[in-house]
Amino acid sequence: MFLIVGLGNPGKEYEDTRHNVGFMVVDKLAERLGIKVDRVKFKGLFGEGFFEGEKILLLKPMTYMNLSGQSVQDAVEFYKIPTENLVVIYDDMDLPLGRLRIRKKGSSGGHKGMESIIYHIASEGFPRIRVGIGRPKDDVVDYVLGKFEPGEKKVIDAVIEAAAEAAVTIVQHGVEEAMNRYNGFKALEIFPG
Repeated sequence: MFLIVGLGNPGKEYEDTRHNVGFMVVDKLAERLGIKVDRVKFKGLFGEGFFEGEKILLLKPMTYMNLSGQSVQDAVEFYKIPTENLVVIYDDMDLPLGRLRIRKKGSSGGHKGMESIIYHIASEGFPRIRVGIGRPKDDVVDYVLGKFEPGEKKVIDAVIEAAAEAAVTIVQHGVEEAMNRYNGFKALEIFPG
């Protein structure tokens, strides 16, 4: 059993913003796996299904980013998910737009949603898929809560697709294989300009 969590903020005003990339990847995964993420559970939107015999739980915390750990902790404890079977997907300003980085474990890197999860489950030992959104020249808050520019649409669509495939690869073949396949992924090479 795997719990795959996408981080973001609830509400219309945050839809399609850079900080909601995790939600976008879970939506893409739900579509690919035929799982409806529409039940209110664990302080979030939740869905479950099976993929090649493996039970998959999808979760979008509705607690706002900085409190994501509350939602994740509830689901992890309810289903007794081992930390290696918790996969968290989130935006990362330290990666250029269109890049993916998968890690088995590690610190929050200053990401408030990840800080909350690490605090609530008392572990850094879970896989994560970081989706590059690039670093702003100006205000960080305005940038992460802003929507993608029209010219970034093809790039972000490609990286969301790749992140969803990376999550499936973790379930099927493990984190090492996902790292080997996707850590060099650059959507900008596919869609230059």
